[in-house]
Amino acid sequence: MSVIAVQGAAGVDDVPGLGRLGEQAELRFATTVDELHRALAGADVMLGWDFAAGGLDQAWEVAGDLRWVHWCGAGVDAMMFPELAASDIVLTNSRGVFDLAMAEYVLGFILGFAKRFPETQLLQSQGVWRHRLTRRIAGASVLVVGTGSIGREIARLLGAAGMMVSGVGRTARPGDGDFIAIHSSDDLDNALGSADYVVAIPPLTAHTVGMFGAAQFAAMKPTARFINMGRGRLVDEAALAAALESSDIAGAALDVFETEPLPEASPLWAMANVMVSPHMSGDYEEHLEDVVALFAANFERYQAGQPLVNVVDKVLGFAAG
Repeated sequence: MSVIAVQGAAGVDDVPGLGRLGEQAELRFATTVDELHRALAGADVMLGWDFAAGGLDQAWEVAGDLRWVHWCGAGVDAMMFPELAASDIVLTNSRGVFDLAMAEYVLGFILGFAKRFPETQLLQSQGVWRHRLTRRIAGASVLVVGTGSIGREIARLLGAAGMMVSGVGRTARPGDGDFIAIHSSDDLDNALGSADYVVAIPPLTAHTVGMFGAAQFAAMKPTARFINMGRGRLVDEAALAAALESSDIAGAALDVFETEPLPEASPLWAMANVMVSPHMSGDYEEHLEDVVALFAANFERYQAGQPLVNVVDKVLGFAAG
């Protein structure tokens, strides 16, 4: 019988739907590094449940029986460390679970800017009746930086709303069913100049840390809005704040930050042209059940000796295909 160590959960009630695997595997739970040491001894599978908890790197010396680690998020940067990357352990993620919810969130941010919803809410709270003109989003240009499954779902939804969506990926290639065109990441600065909205959703890797800084914001149109859905460390937040303050760009919508929670002293809180949300874009009401369902289906494949889905390339840092 397999032993599944569940990192970041105190018991089966914390992981909706996991109890159904209790007859097929021994379930162990850990919320601290000491508990994870005990849970990993002899475990062949680890379910990483809490990205804030971490701990596998600190319990690595007792993880000699591990064969497979599944991570509950789409991005695996919180889980990756050199020993895991160099090992034969298969790492999978929850690619696909969050795609549509995050695409809807991006559409909501764009509609918020175009239809001036934050201003409407503010005026309502003040009891002010003020007619205003808004913008249509149909025909507006969007550059989605990151052409994985989430980026493609964003492109499909925005395209269905009449927006003109291009992408930025590792290599340039002709347009496909989702993007008008895909630019190389080396050509990012040139591609930024034609976009009304820039959506950042690449995986966080050594190549993407800090990819949006002063030069990139200077390359954008002064009427453009920047939307970060990936990771906070993709962005130089000081450069972003400066670009917003000087009107080098028109606004930003941010779901992720360099430090989370966003510190009270951050100037981003008080900027009228910024929307801040607390890293929640993919977290819809049933998402935990859907993550467990994905893991359970993969566990059936694992027990049957079949190839797992969503296998992460530990060199590139994401699951491809």
